[in-house]
Amino acid sequence: MKKEAVIIAAILALSIPMASFAAMEHGSMKMEHGEHMMDKGSLAHEEVVDGVKATFKIISMAEHMKAMKMEMPKEMKETHHVMVEFKDAKRGKELTEGEVKVKVQGPDKSEQTKDLMGMQGHFGADFEMAKKGKYGVMARFKLADGKVRSAKFWYTVK
Repeated sequence: MKKEAVIIAAILALSIPMASFAAMEHGSMKMEHGEHMMDKGSLAHEEVVDGVKATFKIISMAEHMKAMKMEMPKEMKETHHVMVEFKDAKRGKELTEGEVKVKVQGPDKSEQTKDLMGMQGHFGADFEMAKKGKYGVMARFKLADGKVRSAKFWYTVK
């Protein structure tokens, strides 16, 4: 019940800014040009943690919207989409079930913590990373096997 309430709240919170993503096919999370969202953006970090390969990518929302020939909604303060894809390190099988929480610490030591939402093969959420500088990204994830894992890395906004 708690999980359903969180999902409903997340959907409601995202429905206004996400309305601008109407050109995206949400069922497949493919952009209108046929490119998979996970393929866009820059590889921010990749590591194997207890048999799970975690691949983090960060997409500038402004660049993403420009590529889709759309404008950023004025009320949207989030500037980057943080996504992570998990695969079994041995078999390469996608791992899409679980819970992921990410904390981003800005160059000014401000912090944002969000639960990433499952999205066709990856987990993702939008963060405000407007200031230039180094951001600390810390992730804790519990996938279907029930084991809690973590990864952390630095990401530089230029």
